[in-house]
Amino acid sequence: MRLFTSVHDIKTLVLSFHPVIVAETVEEERVRSLLHCVARELRLPLYEWTITRGLSRFNLLISSETKKPQALLNYLEKFKAEAIFLLKDFDKHLKDSASTRQFREIAQKFSQNHSSIVLTGTSINLPKEIAHNVVHYDLKLPQIKEHYQVFWAVVKSLRQNHPIKMQLNSQDIDQLLRALSGMTLNQARQVIAYAALIDGKLAPADIKRVLERKAQIIRDGGLLEYHPEQDNSYQLGGFDKLKSWLQQAKIGFTTQAKSFNLSPPKGILLLGIQGCGKSLAAKVIAREWKLPLLKLDAGRLYDKYVGESEKNFRQAISLAESMAPIVLWIDEIEKGFGGAGNSEADGGLSRRLFGSFLNWLQEKRQEVFVVATANDLSTLPPELLRKGRFDEIFFVDLPDTQERQTIFQIHLSLRKQNHQFFDLELLTTESEGFSGAEIEQVVIAALYRALYLKQPLDTKLLLAEIRQTIPLSVSRREDIEQLQQLARDRFVAVH
Repeated sequence: MRLFTSVHDIKTLVLSFHPVIVAETVEEERVRSLLHCVARELRLPLYEWTITRGLSRFNLLISSETKKPQALLNYLEKFKAEAIFLLKDFDKHLKDSASTRQFREIAQKFSQNHSSIVLTGTSINLPKEIAHNVVHYDLKLPQIKEHYQVFWAVVKSLRQNHPIKMQLNSQDIDQLLRALSGMTLNQARQVIAYAALIDGKLAPADIKRVLERKAQIIRDGGLLEYHPEQDNSYQLGGFDKLKSWLQQAKIGFTTQAKSFNLSPPKGILLLGIQGCGKSLAAKVIAREWKLPLLKLDAGRLYDKYVGESEKNFRQAISLAESMAPIVLWIDEIEKGFGGAGNSEADGGLSRRLFGSFLNWLQEKRQEVFVVATANDLSTLPPELLRKGRFDEIFFVDLPDTQERQTIFQIHLSLRKQNHQFFDLELLTTESEGFSGAEIEQVVIAALYRALYLKQPLDTKLLLAEIRQTIPLSVSRREDIEQLQQLARDRFVAVH
């Protein structure tokens, strides 16, 4: 259970003479609850400070004067006994050299006993002079056991004033708890209460409400996109070698594999030509494996403020791990880590982020299957392509004749057209060099033309669209031929 582990971790930090512990989180109350448990086990008093109330213990104000940050520092400097102090948003008041110096002296004094200052806030920025006195504590998102406790606490609380009907069996509750993964405890409380109060009951239909709310929360975070359900219309034309590899890799998630001490597969890198199905493959993998899909745009990690990009990466990875088992789709990975080869370009930020990613990919224990896609081989750091980073690296080339025919069938069927009424052999021949995305656009454009002309879609209209389309294989012939030459003999073809 995460709560027990967190209490144990913080208790260890206090006992090992860490005078300042930083916990960056929006879950202030969760930190407070953890510290209450730690203080009780260590038999230490717990004090709490905010600028609006001052210093208090058991919600009893120590002194109204301590509302002033300087008065609080004076109080801590004179404090004789051992204790734990929870200071909320206090980093904002360490801006001048005098307060920084005084805080350092207090930290040095506390390092001689088991007193600790815990600084908490959504984003904590400390003067560099204090950095060596500080240890950062990473408060992970709640796990299922904590959400289970919250679920029944909310139900019990609501039933005191509302006749809430429970229509969830044990299997439904398990699904609901999995849907809550990735949410803070407060977010979980809110969504459970909303689902119960909107119609006076908790039923299987509420699982969808929870998933919709989670998708919104993740979207609001700005780093990840959540895809709870994959459309069955997604189909891959070809990709036979990839499909075969995935069928075997799926066994790595079974209890039988675990019984042989086999680790789940880490992930794959799909390298290849734009519009040939790399992104679609990520969606299909999640659907076929019946796993949620998180999409990370690596370019979103970067922030102009020092330290924020690394923080963004930790938050994204923490969220993905909290929702395991899951498929993590990193789209166009070269945009996020392509600058890692030039450490001077951005002060070494790309290199540090890339190193953090490689270390996480190598060491991760949670069932997070990474599907990374890339269009440009030349900008990828060579370390990413080393054997063993990913379970396999696949090259996605332009579709061959049979695959183009299958792609035409798929997109015609998706738009309620009977492919048997079309000359697929002719369409396939004429579309040589087209990507899957370009074939899809041909079908869409031809169907729009048919609707405009008020006539059925036919082979003639499709051929007209093909002949007026300049595919990427023509407009960027040199780049694509170079990519094909580099990749064909080095990586496994998906076809």
